[in-house]
Amino acid sequence: MKQHFTKPITDIIRNRHSVRTYNPEILDQELKDSLREYAADIKGPFASKIRLEIIDSLDLGEKSGGKIGTYGIIKGANTFIAGVADKSEYNMEQMGYCLEKLVLYAASLGLGTCWLGGTFKRSQFAELVGLKENEFIPVVTPLGYPADKRTLFESFMRRAAGSDNRKGWNELFFDGSFDNPLKQESAEQYADVLEMVRLAPSASNKQPWRILKQGNEYHFYLEQTKGYGGALGFNIQKIDMGIAMCHFEMTALEAELKGNWLVKAQSPLIDQVQNHDYIVSWIMQ
Repeated sequence: MKQHFTKPITDIIRNRHSVRTYNPEILDQELKDSLREYAADIKGPFASKIRLEIIDSLDLGEKSGGKIGTYGIIKGANTFIAGVADKSEYNMEQMGYCLEKLVLYAASLGLGTCWLGGTFKRSQFAELVGLKENEFIPVVTPLGYPADKRTLFESFMRRAAGSDNRKGWNELFFDGSFDNPLKQESAEQYADVLEMVRLAPSASNKQPWRILKQGNEYHFYLEQTKGYGGALGFNIQKIDMGIAMCHFEMTALEAELKGNWLVKAQSPLIDQVQNHDYIVSWIMQ
């Protein structure tokens, strides 16, 4: 993929936050073309097929009367990105990885976004993207310029979601076993990489990723929140894992830390830890 970013990815990640209230200014065509070009270039680490469809104000005006259902959560947005997934293995991890790349690119252009997994009308988006039989839409995000001031409702939503709180390293990253938290100094050149994972967005800010360092490998595990998101019909926390993978890889590659993703045949820990599902490993080169 050619270089699109003009700012360090660490700066973009640190400054990006969810935006629920937008300036109603229409995005110009050149900007939307740039986003579509970048979206078309994104290749995820898994085989699942993902479409990232940018729905602009013209689509909304002609096909939905200018209104799109987000149950009052989003105000003023005229453009949306719909994440369209196929029904295959690792589709949710792929979605999180690919859409977060586009979200970070949008942030680098000064645009706001907000991951929505349950608070939008799927049937409306399905019509707008021409959903196929083997596809579904797990997530969407508004896209636009943030309003100058947050509404009281948006401030309440941030507090309710705990958006400004993050777990510490001792809860997320481990060295050799899950009994031994990884110290930042032990992570050496990967300290910034893991810190950018720590800052990644996740559904209800639950941060379900757990990363285990073993030698020159980092193993990604999902710590499931029991009963969370069951009504959605898909595992939204696997999308969070893809987001974490995106932050990890983009930060590592910018720091010229080479590696590749590998799904091992079995969990690297022989003794399975209850409530920890092995997802994927990053193998340093």
